[in-house]
Amino acid sequence: MDLRHAIDGQFCWVDLAATDIQAATTFYRELFGWQPSERAANGGTFTRLRLADRDVASMYPLRRAQVDAGATSHWTPYVRVADADDAAQRVQSLGGRVLVQPFAVTGVARIALVQDGVGAQLGLWQSDG
Repeated sequence: MDLRHAIDGQFCWVDLAATDIQAATTFYRELFGWQPSERAANGGTFTRLRLADRDVASMYPLRRAQVDAGATSHWTPYVRVADADDAAQRVQSLGGRVLVQPFAVTGVARIALVQDGVGAQLGLWQSDG
């Protein structure tokens, strides 16, 4: 996915929330040849997955509380939006829910997690650049 060429309303990124980062890294490296690259953000880290010097996805660990509450590893697709706050408000006005309010991932994007009116989850992605 090339974030530079994504237009508003287009799927532009995908994240893996993983219960076991080490196992997920090994799995995707062996399956697709994706190489991990650690990045700092918001006081923590996430792993950018790369193929042939291009970013293809990222992953981050699920918090222990999420796992204890029954969360399992899952992929989240993101749709590019011009304004994450405005898009989150529109989600609610259309009968959806905002699961995670918009927040900045330092140097990357402003994102939010939402659920549409039929229960499907996706991310909103307002690019930093």
